[in-house]
Amino acid sequence: MAKLAMVFGVLIALVGVCGYIETHFWHALIPVVLGFLLVILGLLANTEDVKRRMLAMHIAVTVALLGFLGTIPGLIAMMRFLTGTHQETASEHIEVGTLSVHKLAAEVQSATSVLCLIFVLLCVRSFIAARRARA
Repeated sequence: MAKLAMVFGVLIALVGVCGYIETHFWHALIPVVLGFLLVILGLLANTEDVKRRMLAMHIAVTVALLGFLGTIPGLIAMMRFLTGTHQETASEHIEVGTLSVHKLAAEVQSATSVLCLIFVLLCVRSFIAARRARA
């Protein structure tokens, strides 16, 4: 599970870096911080000490859950873009290339949200399997 945390941390950080490269807005770097935390927690969980590993992985899944909850508005906005029901106001409309910044932000948040949710679900499945194995 420690390696899984590091892999998902890197993937989430890459989403943030790609978003920053596309928009040049520092807000797109927020997933980089989230990914960095997951990588650090994955490194801390890569130990033989069971208690430390459990603590680091529980903190990692909590960070990912908070990341998922924090990116739900972007996921909702992306659904609105996909269904064509999004109404962009004049103050939100900033063009970068051929896409609006609001749509790019929704894409970055959606990708972060999906990655965080997958990581949380995999961790919960692993926690349940570990508990059953102990019993």
